[in-house]
Amino acid sequence: MPEINRSLENVGTGFAAFLAPPGPEVIRFSVGQPDFATPQPVVDEAKAALDRGETTYTRTQGSVELCDAVALHLSKYNIPVDPLDVLITPGCKQALLYSMMATLDAGDEVLLLSPAWPSYDGMLKLLNCKPVHVPVLRENYHPNFDALEAAVTSKTKAILLNSPNNPTGAVYTPEEIRQLVDFAIKHDLWIIDDMIYANLTWTDYPYTSPCSLEGGAKRTITVGGWSKSWAMTGWRLGWITGPKLVMDGVKKINVSSATHVATFMMPAATVALGLEEETAAMAASFKERRGIIHGLLKELPGIIVPEPEGAFYAFCDVTGTGMNDIEFATRALEEAKVQLIPGSLMDAGEGFVRISYATSTENIHEGVRRLSEWLNSL
Repeated sequence: MPEINRSLENVGTGFAAFLAPPGPEVIRFSVGQPDFATPQPVVDEAKAALDRGETTYTRTQGSVELCDAVALHLSKYNIPVDPLDVLITPGCKQALLYSMMATLDAGDEVLLLSPAWPSYDGMLKLLNCKPVHVPVLRENYHPNFDALEAAVTSKTKAILLNSPNNPTGAVYTPEEIRQLVDFAIKHDLWIIDDMIYANLTWTDYPYTSPCSLEGGAKRTITVGGWSKSWAMTGWRLGWITGPKLVMDGVKKINVSSATHVATFMMPAATVALGLEEETAAMAASFKERRGIIHGLLKELPGIIVPEPEGAFYAFCDVTGTGMNDIEFATRALEEAKVQLIPGSLMDAGEGFVRISYATSTENIHEGVRRLSEWLNSL
């Protein structure tokens, strides 16, 4: 019998083991998905596009209108973009994979600020590249530049950034992004910037793109999408843009793989990028929940949790409970009826759990109440 691709042996399944839907009695702090419905104007435009018969093949990189809208949207973050170098992908994950395929060769090393979203690790291993996990500072989950310098080798080809961050909720300062760009210039690295949570920052400084800083644009591939800020996770829509040389390669990859995203969704995605009230209201709700859950979590015995700075995650150090993170998550589900994600499913995440506050305030209060009752009974 023929063998399968041996690279698959090294690819994990991420959070899958702790994302299985539990019974209705369980409070879920596990899923990184907005609990809002997709804004109605977006849904209405998709329906209208179907009624107009927009169900055939179209421009492979995405409609001109949508690519123009993405370029305009990115300009709000001081990201200079030619719409001809924007490509719409079947989700942000696909955009990330394209960025790696276009810039990396087998054996190349990529620096990940860890703990990092586990799909990065899996994608790199699928391409026979090596993810190099560089632990962030434990006190605030921001970059450790000494550790980054120590991790560079002759095979290092890129560094992947995700700020606001999943799983830690950290938002890197403009000064740190400047340092990261300088670091990439010094070592001649590509920067892959996953900006999927860019609109969800709770700090007194915004998301900062490497492209907005001198020397950053020519080496940065910017990846984002509609899932988080527009509550469109199931629509599977993302974007990728970067230097023309990279995007010429990305276009080849896309033509040979996905062709293009669903035609009738492109007008809807264009409408979404023009919405302001709806996205602002969702962001304000998440910011309010951040304050609520942080205030409750920091009172739990044995738990240390820095104030989340962005996205919708709190990253908690549970070592003070005497349990490792797997035991904590397993017992929390079985004994407190609360589902959360153990950090050791990611490199450098041992001793932590990720809690998503993309759920109702009622669930936040009830879920933390259950955790408190459980921990205080031990």
